[in-house]
Amino acid sequence: MNKIEIDNISLTYHTGKTSFQALSNVSFNIQDGEFVSIIGSSGCGKSSLLGILEGLTAPTSGQVRINGKDIQGPGKERSVVFQQYALFPWMTAEKNVAFGLKQVKPDLSRKERLELANVYLQKVGLAEAGKKYPRDMSGGMQQRVAIARALAMDTEILLMDEPFGAVDAKNRVILQELLLKLWEGDGNQKKKTVVFVTHDVDEAILLSDRIIMMKANPGQVNKEIKVPLPRPRNRSELVKTQEYSQIRNEIMALFFGDIKEKIDQEAMI
Repeated sequence: MNKIEIDNISLTYHTGKTSFQALSNVSFNIQDGEFVSIIGSSGCGKSSLLGILEGLTAPTSGQVRINGKDIQGPGKERSVVFQQYALFPWMTAEKNVAFGLKQVKPDLSRKERLELANVYLQKVGLAEAGKKYPRDMSGGMQQRVAIARALAMDTEILLMDEPFGAVDAKNRVILQELLLKLWEGDGNQKKKTVVFVTHDVDEAILLSDRIIMMKANPGQVNKEIKVPLPRPRNRSELVKTQEYSQIRNEIMALFFGDIKEKIDQEAMI
């Protein structure tokens, strides 16, 4: 069943007398419970596409539907994790998570929100950090708070815009493993639908059921690539397989082809 339907959308930005087409005739669907990564070189429209899914930007043409209904703006069925942590600096970790809960579960008491916030902080390995302020936490810890907030909101759809791009390599690996563990769950809970924007090829292969490869000038779908690798996935074992190498080589060939095309276009100007 389609959770998200992206139907022939285009997006043009206008600034004064100039205009820039960020997306052109983009179409694909995302299934309920599917983990889909959007990947491509800089300027291919990844973040613009996610902005449309968030409901913060309206496409110039085309339609986007969630559960069969047109997106009219931000919705309670969606939560977002940004590349920058987007935490309120004057709130503790538990209050940052509780604030997100207040938006989607207003019937909960303040005590109940704080208790639930600490449950999710524990899930992301921050059981002792509830009273800490963002200034007292590392970048990796702050991003885990942001993930805890999004997960605690318990939305059907999780939108992630390069959420690990601002953390160091070690914490990036930790957060990738954490996200996989929380998304896969224990088998008794329904998987969330995840749309994950990244520029990291290996990250996309590790996490995804399917990868949407974008190309630039203007942003279009270059190719949809299935990732039929068994789950749960073990990073160290995965990279040794022929299937992993084939998928990675295919993506890299598309990357280099897109970059070459962009360079050739610029050389003609």
